[in-house]
Amino acid sequence: MRLVLEQCEIRRWERRDIPALVRHANNYNVWRNLRDRFPFPYTAVHGEAWVRAAAQERPQTSLAIVVGGQAVGGIGLLPQDDVARHSAEVGYWLGEEFWGRGLATEALQGFVPWCFDHFDLCRLYAYVFEWNPASCRVLEKAGFTLEGRLRKSVAKDGHLIDQFLYSLVRGRSESGPRP
Repeated sequence: MRLVLEQCEIRRWERRDIPALVRHANNYNVWRNLRDRFPFPYTAVHGEAWVRAAAQERPQTSLAIVVGGQAVGGIGLLPQDDVARHSAEVGYWLGEEFWGRGLATEALQGFVPWCFDHFDLCRLYAYVFEWNPASCRVLEKAGFTLEGRLRKSVAKDGHLIDQFLYSLVRGRSESGPRP
């Protein structure tokens, strides 16, 4: 899998990505916006395990965001099962030095059509922590709609916080209320 976009590309994680992955992932500000299963500090052992696990995925759903040949973040899809089997959660992150350049928006805008083309999905969704309005803007620019605010639904970094739920339904793009 390889998507070449204007500013970045999306492709499989490769062993050669481990040093860049560790450099960009080992950042408190990155970790603060992700689930706790994303470790901090992020070490070479974590990077090796992640690249090895991603390489074994079938189908491939965890991908690298690459700028100038360097892996600077990740984007992925978590397909659901049972009655939610036509839905999938989308997640993404970028190294802090790449924030504010439109890379996450471009990556998500490229990734969404690929997801709908390669998986039997009708709905993509994402959760955003209340202190991350930049990620809300990324999702909105990519056509996602705010579905709601989940009050005090997660514990992160010693705080009980709200999160926002965004979705995109195949064939529909509508704007909703902003958080």
